[in-house]
Amino acid sequence: MTRQSDAFDELLRLMRLETLEDNLFRGVSRDIGTERVFGGQVLAQALLAASYTVEDRQAHSLHAYFLRAGDHNAPIVYSVDRSRDGGSFSARRVVAIQHGRPIFTLAASFQVEEQGLEHQFEPPEVPSPAVSEPFAVLPSEEFDHMPKSMQRWLDRFGPFEFRAVRGSEPDHHEPQPPFKELWLELHGSLDDDPRLLRAILAYVSDFHLVGTATLPHGISWVQGNLIIASLDHAMWFHRDFKLDDWMLYVCDSPSSSGGRGLARGMIFNRQGQLVASTAQEGVIRLRRDDNAKVG
Repeated sequence: MTRQSDAFDELLRLMRLETLEDNLFRGVSRDIGTERVFGGQVLAQALLAASYTVEDRQAHSLHAYFLRAGDHNAPIVYSVDRSRDGGSFSARRVVAIQHGRPIFTLAASFQVEEQGLEHQFEPPEVPSPAVSEPFAVLPSEEFDHMPKSMQRWLDRFGPFEFRAVRGSEPDHHEPQPPFKELWLELHGSLDDDPRLLRAILAYVSDFHLVGTATLPHGISWVQGNLIIASLDHAMWFHRDFKLDDWMLYVCDSPSSSGGRGLARGMIFNRQGQLVASTAQEGVIRLRRDDNAKVG
């Protein structure tokens, strides 16, 4: 098997939750070479846990807060509160727990399928993925000399291929406008289970988003003196979609202040349909000493 197919299989394993009891689920984590669990993983697992308590309705929005760094060596327990089941909408609240403490909370809303008025922003005119540059995190000679733990962190991109359009060069140290566009594609095929599709899109939506807020400042996480961590994450699913082709992720950052940066995103399918929108705020601090901490 190839490295990418192994990574895809590992992603699917992360998406398999164990049912412990009614409204109680358990998930495993992946060691990405840092002290933290990847936020997109917890986001996706929590959304799945909520989805498993809802019938005949699909998630249309979620709002989440990252409270503590997750421990990849320990399982994560997801406790779901069935807040409300109405005629058209269902609301769920999820608390992710490790070592007896909440590390993450999520509120999600689900809706029965319904027809209504439609409009959307049009996607920007960008080069196709066929002519866009493959996303290179770092030149191979720099990557090979990095610590193994950092290489594992970078290797979390394995299940997906990213192709840069604008603002996606981590070793670019000049100030740029706060806009980022990139193509992404999943390396593997999935069943048309809308719960799994939404969870994996939530997973990948956590890549590259809040980093958009660093572009006007000419800084990047590869410099080693930048502290960047997600504080919250919101997502809206507008239309059904599949993950069998390229998708365009369009991000911008309206503001950075107070040690925080805000970023917004729109995800379009290859046909130009807007399938999801995202928003995220994160801590963005320049490291002043070895004792600097987030939170």
